[in-house]
Amino acid sequence: MLHRKAPVPAASAASALPAASSTAASEAATNGLFGKNEAASSAVSSEPAAPDNALGLTAEEASAMLADPLMVLVNHANKMPDNYTFDTKECGSSTSVNKTLQTVACDAFLAMQKAAAADGVTVWMQSGYRSVSYQTKLYERKTQYYRDKGYDEATAKEKAAAIVNPPGYSEHNCGLAADLNSPEHTGLDEGFENTAAFRWLCEHAAEYGFILRYPQGAEDATEITYEPWHWRYVGPENAAKINASGLCFEDYIAALQSIAA
Repeated sequence: MLHRKAPVPAASAASALPAASSTAASEAATNGLFGKNEAASSAVSSEPAAPDNALGLTAEEASAMLADPLMVLVNHANKMPDNYTFDTKECGSSTSVNKTLQTVACDAFLAMQKAAAADGVTVWMQSGYRSVSYQTKLYERKTQYYRDKGYDEATAKEKAAAIVNPPGYSEHNCGLAADLNSPEHTGLDEGFENTAAFRWLCEHAAEYGFILRYPQGAEDATEITYEPWHWRYVGPENAAKINASGLCFEDYIAALQSIAA
């Protein structure tokens, strides 16, 4: 912030000058005073204008977010990149044995789980990282379910994909997604939204870098039905920005791409 000095009265400025004609003194005082004001005005106008978009981001900031590996978009239309590699870590406890995530996401989950426990809330991880081969089994199982109900092959696959993403197209394959539940509600269904665990996550998950990935009302963009149990790690800074925007992940990525273009 620029701090401007209070203007000096013209009479005082003139009296401080060496003896000369009153006209010359007046001109000198006037030029000195308004010269400073013009410089200050120029300094203010040279400051960069705020980004003219709903996210308040510059093209450079948007590009940096898109390049962040934690912001990778994996969905029906975007397969996990073949060169997307990462280390996993077991988020081990008596309630989540053999559940793994990317190391950074696992550390964040364990910190979040501990914070929830301190508030008297228990959060469990039902599912974390899944290999592409395991995702194939889940997708085929769900497809067979609809085949058995009498749907043709194309419809069975379409219905299955609305619940379980095809292999390579699931966030679970990139180690950043976690299906969460609690002793109050152990199933992975909409009933989880009625638990203290869900309410706690809605209030605090972003502090640890997690966002609700498939919010209610965003089905047209996500192409996935509402899943209050499915949380995605993007990092605390990114999570805060996404939540502040009120957009689902697909729409936020689209907005970033528009700004960066």
